[in-house]
Amino acid sequence: MKRFAQPAVAAVFAAYPAASRKRLLALRELVFDVAARTDGVGPLTETLKWGQPSYLTLETGSGTTVRIDCLKTGDRYAIYFHCQSGLVPTFRELYPDTFRFEGKRALTFEPGDRLPLRALRHCIALALTHHLRK
Repeated sequence: MKRFAQPAVAAVFAAYPAASRKRLLALRELVFDVAARTDGVGPLTETLKWGQPSYLTLETGSGTTVRIDCLKTGDRYAIYFHCQSGLVPTFRELYPDTFRFEGKRALTFEPGDRLPLRALRHCIALALTHHLRK
């Protein structure tokens, strides 16, 4: 597991219920792994935006912010993208039967879901390289 550079981010993860923390840590690792394997992305900056763990391409400016968090109710969790980027509508076109969508901003998951890793990796890579395609 990648170490936390910011104590505030570590504190947010520590405050999640154990089952949610495990799922969100897996998403966190996936985001870092995709960034490391995707040309042009460079290192990610992990910080908090709106109290949510957020991943930015500050060094290269290659992409838009990716955030992860639990949903307000129930045990569901999500990966969020900038709502004005057009990314989630693109994901809906590419993967209409693969994900649950929350408007124009998120892919949501149930606790028992098996993550569609190939499709999810592709979506994360598209977000982290969004500005390179503009």
